[in-house]
Amino acid sequence: MDLGKKGVFWFTDALTPAQLVELAQCTEELGYTAFWYPEVFSYESFGLGGFLLAHTKKLIIASGISNIYSRDATATKQGQHTLAKLYGGRFLLGLGVSHVPLVEDARGHQYRPPIATMRAYLDATEKAKEIAPPLDEPPPTVLAALGPQMTALAGRRTAGPFPYNVTPEHTARARAIIGPNKWLCVEQKVLLVNEPARARGIARQVMAFYLPLTNYRNNWKRLGFGDEDLEGGGSDRFLDGMIAWGSEAAIRQRIQAHFDAGASHVCIQPLHPDGQPLPDYNALRVLAS
Repeated sequence: MDLGKKGVFWFTDALTPAQLVELAQCTEELGYTAFWYPEVFSYESFGLGGFLLAHTKKLIIASGISNIYSRDATATKQGQHTLAKLYGGRFLLGLGVSHVPLVEDARGHQYRPPIATMRAYLDATEKAKEIAPPLDEPPPTVLAALGPQMTALAGRRTAGPFPYNVTPEHTARARAIIGPNKWLCVEQKVLLVNEPARARGIARQVMAFYLPLTNYRNNWKRLGFGDEDLEGGGSDRFLDGMIAWGSEAAIRQRIQAHFDAGASHVCIQPLHPDGQPLPDYNALRVLAS
């Protein structure tokens, strides 16, 4: 799989089927190599992946991430192989341990220690590969990884880590852990808004979903953000670290900072300048080249 340098990430839960098709096809037409989507409350990961694959021709469709508490390891391996076989190897499986509220409150499972749980899940998927549809080449998997232990596990057991809500400093730390040869796929939110107050207002609205989640908070503290940065909707310093806002040049500079720090692939999340739960197609066009 040639993952390429730049992809697009979008939170798909609020999109209609027609909007999903529009976004995926626009991503492909603009020359991005991959489209990434999460698994949260609405669409099931493999079903959505198949739908997006069926409506594109060359675009890599990447689950970013499939929640390991949503299905057992055998179902995951079968789903991965099925989509890879039916769609010419264009499906990239991203796996993650998700977050306590999304596992316990939303699904009724017990959230277990992340590293041991993921390691056991990877072991189980290895055992399950013999009953999945056969492939000429093993399909790639990436792991959602924030802390150093999960990042190291991703480097040892998969094609590489997929960190989300991170800074270029985190990218540099991750590259140092996994070495030079693994994929390092980084998500970066972008916002083509020049006015600081307006940009940070939208950023604060977007980050409200993530701020209560312990896994993210722990990682942000490792990156030097204090409790004061994570309260009241987030400090300006924190919001500026999470969202690359401003001019095209400023946003390109942030994307390049990830590449300079060791990212092999950056997927941009194009926040709408009016704060709507829709992607900013203008940003996608501007940043495509």
